[in-house]
Amino acid sequence: MIAAGDELPPLEVRVRRVDLVRYAGAALDFNPIHWNEKVAADVGLPGVIAHGMFTMALAGRLVTNWLGDPSAVIEYGARFIRPVVVPNDADGALVELTGKVKEVRDDGTARVDITAKFEGRAVLGKTVAVVRLPKN
Repeated sequence: MIAAGDELPPLEVRVRRVDLVRYAGAALDFNPIHWNEKVAADVGLPGVIAHGMFTMALAGRLVTNWLGDPSAVIEYGARFIRPVVVPNDADGALVELTGKVKEVRDDGTARVDITAKFEGRAVLGKTVAVVRLPKN
């Protein structure tokens, strides 16, 4: 039985430059701030950054892994508050994801609050998923 206060199994994801290339190809988002150090620096970024939507997708994966059914996500939203800087090395950037059931509703849905962190600091804000709970 899922209850308010339940924590989702945490998820850690290493984001490497190759992941950014793959995401860019899938999303058709070839903005050079996601692959070119000079362009990123020229616009004031601390380095090449992950696509915000890629980071948001990782947070969504936390929920879909927990549910086992991507179609159970009814609503999902987040604010981008800080970039994930992805170094050009084998380790990449570590994104740490956690979630907690905020409320279980009478209609068989639940609200899940998600936290996504990079270097100990939040990268997404107000990250919330509304999910359809499995029937017992």
